[in-house]
Amino acid sequence: MPAQQLVAVMAHPGYAMAGAPLPAGPRAAAYPRTGLHGFPPPPREGWGNAERVEPVPETPFAVVHLEVPAVVSGLAIGSLITGSAALLVSFAVACFGLLGAQGGWGGLVAGAFALLAVIAGVGAVVQGTGALRQVRRPAEASSIRFSGRGLAIAGLSLGGGGAVVALLSLLIVVVLSLS
Repeated sequence: MPAQQLVAVMAHPGYAMAGAPLPAGPRAAAYPRTGLHGFPPPPREGWGNAERVEPVPETPFAVVHLEVPAVVSGLAIGSLITGSAALLVSFAVACFGLLGAQGGWGGLVAGAFALLAVIAGVGAVVQGTGALRQVRRPAEASSIRFSGRGLAIAGLSLGGGGAVVALLSLLIVVVLSLS
């Protein structure tokens, strides 16, 4: 943002810091007290907390670095959804496998669903691991912080559990089909 725009933002009544005077002199007409041309009004919910304030030399203004709220990791959400799908599909492996064990088609259908459940489970584990790394990474100043550690752990658990249940169900179906 150019320096003139920064001064304009800080000079706006809604943006002004406590006790910061408006500019004086020939530039004062460019900054009317009623608003700024082309700038939106300040947010209604407030600015949040300031992390640090850096004064601009030789001016009554300062640059304020605001605290950035944490954002839920998309990888963590994806891991939870994919892990839930893996667990649900693994139950379909057991159901279709047991239903079709007498007819001879159970092993084939259970194998197809088991492959789908294992692929989804591995995807959930990979996403959950990436999300945990993303959440653990220290945030730099004025950068996005991620949250969602619990979602990532739940996705890891559901994905791994879904893959294991699918493989065990497939094993049981194959043993029942051969006997």
